Amino acid sequence: MKLRSLLYACLLAAVTTLAQEAKAPAAKAAPKPVDRYAVRADENITWNDVRQWDLEGRAFPDAERKSYFDRLPAEADGKVTPAVWGLSRDSAGQMFRFRSDATTIYAHYKVTKASLSMPHMPATGVSGLDLYARDKDGKWRWVQVVRPTAQEMKVRIAEGLDTGEREYAVYLPLYNGVEFLSIGVPAGKKFAGLKPRAKPIVFYGTSITHGACASRPGMVHTAILGRRFDTPVVNLGFSGNGRMDQAVGDFLTRIDASIYVIDCLPNMGPKDVTEKCAPLVKQLRAARPDTPIILVEDRRNTDTWLVAARRKFHDDNHAALKAAYEQLLKDGVKGLSYVPGDHLYGDDNDGATDGSHASDLGFYRQADIFEPFIKAALGR
Repeated sequence: MKLRSLLYACLLAAVTTLAQEAKAPAAKAAPKPVDRYAVRADENITWNDVRQWDLEGRAFPDAERKSYFDRLPAEADGKVTPAVWGLSRDSAGQMFRFRSDATTIYAHYKVTKASLSMPHMPATGVSGLDLYARDKDGKWRWVQVVRPTAQEMKVRIAEGLDTGEREYAVYLPLYNGVEFLSIGVPAGKKFAGLKPRAKPIVFYGTSITHGACASRPGMVHTAILGRRFDTPVVNLGFSGNGRMDQAVGDFLTRIDASIYVIDCLPNMGPKDVTEKCAPLVKQLRAARPDTPIILVEDRRNTDTWLVAARRKFHDDNHAALKAAYEQLLKDGVKGLSYVPGDHLYGDDNDGATDGSHASDLGFYRQADIFEPFIKAALGR
């Protein structure tokens, strides 16, 4: 009897609950989030296609390209490895300079890959645009960054800026390609694109040179050094594929560089370094007798203090590069310098995102260590 009463009570409670749910009003759909940076329909904007003036950091400007924003010309497809070719289609290191008196700056662009971020690198670095401006003393200072949420973005990069005409620079995405890019200003405001400057510092390297894992495109050490020395930079970092390849060297020799920086060791082992370093340096020196060449040891992974096998790998890699460098000096190669790698990320183990790839802090520290070598090579 007690069991029958209990079952009846449970059934009655269930029926009551269903009846109440049926009477309850349907939940309202959550409102769509409003992108406060999106361009409003009532904004009158003059758009400027950056291809009218060209990009700084875009080497081989007169060569045929499969896409305007590729880092290597079309002829590289089939000459460099398929991996290098694919990575060369990312727009890393390229930037557009312009002057304007606008108090709002807009951008309309589309990236080539739907994946806007990586597990260890935010969308702002992988696929964003990064805006800098010169202050009244001529120093480059950060302004704003695009926070990409889709492949195509039409946004206000910055607004409410102080009045006055100034120079700006927009860095392009690090780990994505670009289909098109236009910079906008309110109708009637001044806008003048600036042509690329000559004699860039050319960096050939790995995923770190490519930009992993900067939070913004302007935070890679190559970009930081470009601002510090107020000089153009070409970024030929190829993630996992910076290996001192002769085929890449063929393209390096075609750039009228102020300096060549070779920073490939993170993708190489001691045997490869021994076999490939001297030939690459001699290839560059034969084509460009007077251009300084800087060789860079690989950074030590930030967990190396606790991993003996990794310590030995770095030790052996460094020894191989140092031996190649010393042999090149004995062979009479001039204009060669050498950057030790032990302290590139600092000494507190906090300079990387994942032990290998630099954080913003790691990139800043690298720039500090590179700076005196760059300064000496430029003769400043």
